[in-house]
Amino acid sequence: MMEQRVNVFKLHFIVLVLVALTEFIGTKKINIGIGVIALFPMLYALVLGGFISWPKFKWLKENEMNVAANILGLSFFLFICKLGANIGPELPKLMGSGVSLLFQEVGHIVGTIALGLPIALWLGLKREAIGATYSLDREPNLAIVVEKFGANSAEARGALGVYICGTLFGAIYMSILASLLGSSGLFHPISLAMGAAVGSGSMMAAATGSLAVIFPDAAKDIAFYSGAANLMMSIIGTYVCIFVSLPLTQRLYAWLEPIIGRKSKNSNVGGQKSA
Repeated sequence: MMEQRVNVFKLHFIVLVLVALTEFIGTKKINIGIGVIALFPMLYALVLGGFISWPKFKWLKENEMNVAANILGLSFFLFICKLGANIGPELPKLMGSGVSLLFQEVGHIVGTIALGLPIALWLGLKREAIGATYSLDREPNLAIVVEKFGANSAEARGALGVYICGTLFGAIYMSILASLLGSSGLFHPISLAMGAAVGSGSMMAAATGSLAVIFPDAAKDIAFYSGAANLMMSIIGTYVCIFVSLPLTQRLYAWLEPIIGRKSKNSNVGGQKSA
């Protein structure tokens, strides 16, 4: 029990140091010509945390990592409570943002589930594909998967993998994509601004930064509509993921996995929540 306490204090101390260090560094923006890449403290913390937990260095033991996984589930639970408490005051603003923002969810379901799930199964993923493709896997989506399946589940590993990729490469990808689409002249800047809101602050900032460079006269409107769309994603998107996206992905997995999935002993459907 004493060893367990020491491990917890050690983990909290590491987190405190990482948070203080990354917040001190702050947000950095890099102009790459066709757009702007925004680097946020979350990115630094993720990279440093991965470096610290590299088994080769033996700075963290396996049992300490297991304790960290359990703390992660509780932290996500608190995060969801905070998100829910913020919904009420924002509802009037959300209602005034326009019905068109509701179509954001349609695009996300089609993109992540209808396209992502078959590709994930074809590549050989099993239950990890459920967590990886039911949403864009930002913080609230991770919390949903951890609460339903457990922090050590295959679904949670899939969701966390997409979350890490989004944190490492999402801002760069969104910045370049927004620059290319904005420069093409095929889309209105406001539609691109709403499309930039994918439920991630870093990705939205990178995309809107690029759009503001291309459309300087519409910079204020781009910031407003992207913020409204991101608010829609944070509020409505959470409930859509719980009641629509995740159950739909599980059903599609049960149907598609025997058809296009590669044979594996881990192919049982749905998964069980870890004890």
